[in-house]
Amino acid sequence: MVRKLKNVGTAARRATKDIFARLDYGRLGPIYCDEGGDEFWAAKRGLCQRLGLKLAKALLPRLRTGGTSLYVGAGVAEIPLLLMESLDLGRQVLACNLRKQEVQVLNRACAGFPIRFRHQDAGSVKDRVDHLWLVSVLNDPERFPELSALSYGRANPVTFDARKFLPQQRTVATLVDRCLNRLVIPGSVTTTVEEAVWVAEWCHRRGVRYRIDQRTYASPTVGDPVCLMRLG
Repeated sequence: MVRKLKNVGTAARRATKDIFARLDYGRLGPIYCDEGGDEFWAAKRGLCQRLGLKLAKALLPRLRTGGTSLYVGAGVAEIPLLLMESLDLGRQVLACNLRKQEVQVLNRACAGFPIRFRHQDAGSVKDRVDHLWLVSVLNDPERFPELSALSYGRANPVTFDARKFLPQQRTVATLVDRCLNRLVIPGSVTTTVEEAVWVAEWCHRRGVRYRIDQRTYASPTVGDPVCLMRLG
């Protein structure tokens, strides 16, 4: 009988530490912050590792060995989870990121380890997956400023521009539809509380049952509450 892991394995933890030590934070700074990138990573570097491993531990028993996960907008924060899936569960991880420079930095640090980031729109992935990671993507304030303001309750009714919001809403709905169409049902989705409504709406339209765990976890970089969903 194969013993099920109750925590992230030693190899994945060691690899996480090694990769974080190899990351070029000087190049990552301006990608994540308009200013103060050095201060940002001085504060977030250790936190990303700790919270990432905590999320990986929570996700570990929910994923089957040998499956496939699609990560939308994967970056530094997802490294511990990608390693847990690859090294502990032997899973394939499709880590997509639209920022070419970040992908280059990440892949340079991950050389020699079994994970690789793709400079690719996650919606264009053709593989079937049993787990979708969709965390702090649909409410990204840089890509979807109006939608983000509404999601986080920061929209000003005087200045809110509905004309800009509508195309952002359509873009997000299309991305959600394309990604969730790759998900095998039953399957799992990891997302934030704010973004879970998009997954729930997709399920309602298709008559798919879903369950959202009550426990949440802080996302490593922005602190959004992350929740685990089971579809089907």
